[in-house]
Amino acid sequence: MRRFSIAVVAAVTLGTALSSVPAHAGGGSGGRGLAHCTAGTCHFDVPPGTYDVRVTLGGEAASGTSISGETRRALLPETAAPAGERVTRSFTVNVRTPEGEPTGPEGTPGLDLRIGGTAPALAGIKVTPARHARQIFLVGDSTVCDQPGDPYSGWGQQLPQYLRQGVSVANYADSGESTVTYLGNPKLWATVRPLIRPGDLVLVQLAHNDKTTDEATYRANLETLVAAVRERGGQPVLVTPIVRRWFNPDGTLNNGTALLVNGLGVDHPAVTRSVAAARDVPLIDLTAKTKALVESLGVEGSKALYLSNEARDNTHTSVRGATAYAGLVRDELVTRHLVPKGKVRVG
Repeated sequence: MRRFSIAVVAAVTLGTALSSVPAHAGGGSGGRGLAHCTAGTCHFDVPPGTYDVRVTLGGEAASGTSISGETRRALLPETAAPAGERVTRSFTVNVRTPEGEPTGPEGTPGLDLRIGGTAPALAGIKVTPARHARQIFLVGDSTVCDQPGDPYSGWGQQLPQYLRQGVSVANYADSGESTVTYLGNPKLWATVRPLIRPGDLVLVQLAHNDKTTDEATYRANLETLVAAVRERGGQPVLVTPIVRRWFNPDGTLNNGTALLVNGLGVDHPAVTRSVAAARDVPLIDLTAKTKALVESLGVEGSKALYLSNEARDNTHTSVRGATAYAGLVRDELVTRHLVPKGKVRVG
């Protein structure tokens, strides 16, 4: 695949719809840019940083195009374009090394954007360095992270598709981490903290792996994260953990395992709420939100949100579940005036 500098902006034009097979060039100047898009992937040889991406979608036939990038991040939901018409969309993407989980493999250098959808058609693409982007940093565990392979997906992996140009997600969630290990690993908090700029949001959801963390330590660790974010001029946001799918016979979720009460009796959501109130920190009560959704779907209906059928896993979410939970986070970001309504996509 041919690569190019960010100084040269690609203009990719297709005479027909771009599918998951190698694209075919249209006529005119568009064919020159199309050399950088092969087999449904557009590669930009850029250094780590934050970039604005502007795409033009559509072709001769009606189309439906979605875009993902890097480690399976959903960047643009499927977008329809009527036959013969063009639709333009923009988003901002974070490029980093490693490109997925901070303790995982480095991934592919540069920015890779993958074109998907039911009837994909890419008519143009432009990538430029973002000048005024606001970052949303995610500090979390495997239920939040950029999961490397199907069928797993963290809600942080699905969140970018709900954000418009000017706001990007820097997902530093990592599988298996607790508040103790996240603070202690130099690849994690020690790496994230210096990157925080004034006005950036830092969403913290850590609890699933604090199985042996006592209440005093758990509380102190959350307070440490909050204070450190504020020292950098950022805005901390505490997020209670998503529920596990463990039902009682009456169709409600179990008060222990499902609602994240550990073996020491520490009620992680309750402690998180308490710290948020005491430190005047915005709270996204994702435990309450996901509990309501899971219980409303019931024992059978809620299986699709998790990997119950695929892996007998009632903790980790499927793409469907992660997308639904990312939507809940998006709604809370707007409701709590943390992100302007005009900066999010609805639906």
